[in-house]
Amino acid sequence: MFEVEVLRSLSHTPRQAWDRLFGGALEGYDYLRAIETARLAGFEWRYMLARRGGEIVAAVPAFITDYRLETTFDGAGRKAAEQVRRVLPGLMTPRLACLGSPCAETATIGFAPELTADERLEAAKALVSGFEAEAGRADCPLMGVKDADPAQAALWGQVLNGARYAEVPGQPLADLPIDFADIDGYLAKLSAASRKDMRRKLRARQDVRVEIVEDLGVWLEPAMALYRQTLARAEARLEELTAAFFDGVAKRMPGRVMFALYFVGEELLAFNLLLTDGETLLDKFFGMDAVKGRVHNLYFLSWFFNLELCAARGFKLYHSGQANLADKVRLGSRLTPASMWFRHRNGLLNRALRALAPLLLDDPMAELAA
Repeated sequence: MFEVEVLRSLSHTPRQAWDRLFGGALEGYDYLRAIETARLAGFEWRYMLARRGGEIVAAVPAFITDYRLETTFDGAGRKAAEQVRRVLPGLMTPRLACLGSPCAETATIGFAPELTADERLEAAKALVSGFEAEAGRADCPLMGVKDADPAQAALWGQVLNGARYAEVPGQPLADLPIDFADIDGYLAKLSAASRKDMRRKLRARQDVRVEIVEDLGVWLEPAMALYRQTLARAEARLEELTAAFFDGVAKRMPGRVMFALYFVGEELLAFNLLLTDGETLLDKFFGMDAVKGRVHNLYFLSWFFNLELCAARGFKLYHSGQANLADKVRLGSRLTPASMWFRHRNGLLNRALRALAPLLLDDPMAELAA
C-alpha cells in the first residue's frame, strides 16, 4: 500500500508537502534544513517518506553517526561501559542509524490528516522497514529511535515491539503552563522555600541587561564561545552545533526565532535560543559563562525572563527541554516521560543489550521521584 523513499536532503521535497504532515510543528521543515546545512561533524542525514499513489502521506527524519555507547549510560552503567571500551573499543562505537534528529525534542512521525489510525500504523511500519533497509545499506549494525514522541507512544510501541527493538527510558520533557499574569502570580504557586530562594536570586536582576534580537549578528562569535564552554561541561553529548546552525535557524525561521542576550555591563555572559509559534515558547539552547553566569544567577534569571515573555505575549506553554530536571520540577514544571528504542542487527548482541540495558540505564523519572 505504501512505497518508501529515502532522501539525503530535505531540499528534494517541497516545504508544503513536509509541513502538511507535521501540522506546522516548530521543528519542521525550516528547522531541519537549518540542521542539515549546518555541517555538524560526524552526521549524515536521511528523510524517510511514505507515498501512496505518488503522494507523500507520512514521513520521519533520521540520521547516521558513529555512536559512543557509554554516552547513553549514567553512573555505574557508564563506568562499566568505559571499562568495556578499554578492552573492545570497536564494539563501543558502532555505526548508528537513528530515527529522529539529534537537535529535535522528539522523534515524531508526520502523517497526512486523511489517514485513518490503521493506515497510520501501516505507514509507520513501512517507514521503519525502509529505515532498516537504509541502515543496512549504510553498514549500521545499531538502529534506534531518539526520544520517541510521547504523544505517539502507543504507535511507536506497536511498530517497534514487533520489530524486536528494546525500549529504554529517555530524558523526560519539561513544560510549564502559563496560567498566571505575572511573576508574582507565578511565585505564589511555588513552595514557600522555593519562593524565598527565587526572590533572593532575582535580586541579581539589577546588574543584568537583557536584549532580544532576531539573529546573533556581531554577537555570533562571543555566543559560540559561551556555547562551547557549556558543551564542555555536559556529561553526555551527541552533537556539537556550529555557528552556521545558529545563523541558519535565524535566517530560515524569521518571526519564529529569537535570541535573549544577557549582559553585565558590556560583557555578554549568556545567550538563549528560543523558538515560538505564538502559543508555545520552546527553549532550545542556553550558553553561559560558567563562573560569571553563576555569580549573577543567569540560569534562573533566564527562567524568569522567559516566563515574563510568555505572560506578556500571551503564550500558553513554556517548553524548557530535557536538562536540569530537578530544578525544573522544583520550579513547577510537569514532566512527560519519553522513551528511546534500539536494536542490534546481531541477534546475540541484541539479546545481550536488551538484557543489560535495564541494569545499566537509570530511569530519570524514578530518580526524581526518589
